[in-house]
Amino acid sequence: MSLIGPGIIGVFGIAFLAAWSYARRPYLGVLAAACALFALGASSQILYVPRDTGLNAMVSGALYTCAVIAAVEGVLIRSGKALGAWIDVAIFVAFSLALYYFFYVDRSLLARIYVQNFGYGLLLCVAGLRLSHLRNGRLVDRILFWTLLLFGLHFFPRTVFTVGVSPPSGGPLAFADSVFWQTLQLSLAVLGAALAMAILAAAVSDLMDDLRRERDLDHLTGLLNRRGFEAEIAAPMHRAPEGAALILCDVDHFKSINDSFGHDVGDVVLKEIGAILRRAARKGDLVGRLGGEEFAVFLPEASRSEATECAERLRRAIGQGRIPGLGHRPVTASFGVATLREAADWTALYKLADGRLYRAKAEGRDRTVDRGT
Repeated sequence: MSLIGPGIIGVFGIAFLAAWSYARRPYLGVLAAACALFALGASSQILYVPRDTGLNAMVSGALYTCAVIAAVEGVLIRSGKALGAWIDVAIFVAFSLALYYFFYVDRSLLARIYVQNFGYGLLLCVAGLRLSHLRNGRLVDRILFWTLLLFGLHFFPRTVFTVGVSPPSGGPLAFADSVFWQTLQLSLAVLGAALAMAILAAAVSDLMDDLRRERDLDHLTGLLNRRGFEAEIAAPMHRAPEGAALILCDVDHFKSINDSFGHDVGDVVLKEIGAILRRAARKGDLVGRLGGEEFAVFLPEASRSEATECAERLRRAIGQGRIPGLGHRPVTASFGVATLREAADWTALYKLADGRLYRAKAEGRDRTVDRGT
């Protein structure tokens, strides 16, 4: 029965390993290692291997400590807030020295219990505090944050209530039958499994987000593709039904560039135009490549004059840029501007901006048109 807890955690370790083999996210491999280390530590203690009491305490303690450090680093790596290798080593050394001291120098089972349980709880709580930003994130992130924090906090009352000031007496068999040990195994099995499930759910959510981003991004420019662009502007269009604007941009004489310099240079032109638009657009504006040499900028809150001013700034930025592979040949672009106040929905807004873009190209290119049909 005592092996049920580490067995459950071991199963989650296999799940993390399988997820890592598919997604190749480093934190999944670290969490798989954490589960394996915990299962080994618990098995060492439960099966009493090695048989020497002091060596068993040091080996199982080292495995537990590595497991907690790996679990903490795993959840922190996912959010880019890892403690770092040197801090991990310092934590491991501190725990090992404390366990050594309270066994070989000033022997105290009670002290070792409190060092490990309070220390591990503190590490998990620190990880939870470093991830406090998840409280305002997606549902799966909020669940992960609170599960991690609860898992860390439970070490303190559980240890106090099951151990108090008197350590379990007797040999290894008596210790295995103590209230402290049984409660420890139960809590680790339940809360550890809950934490593992929360992390797996977060990993699945991350993978789905990656697939969604890959589906909605233009691989050449890194901008939103048409599908992604239309999906992203749906919410701001709904929030500001009369205050939004659309800018359509079309690279002038792009066919001539392809014919004269080759499609490789044409691709470079599109990448550079995309980068210029992204840099020159206002913060909060959405930039996308709708297809071919056509780009779009959605302004969630802008009047006609503000949108026209933005389009002119983008036009000048493109005209002043120098693109590798074209020598001294300049690249220009034409712009059409429309506001949602003039259109009933996205289809009408796009049609209006596209008509004005057509006029800009018909009137000589390298210009912005913001009025007319």
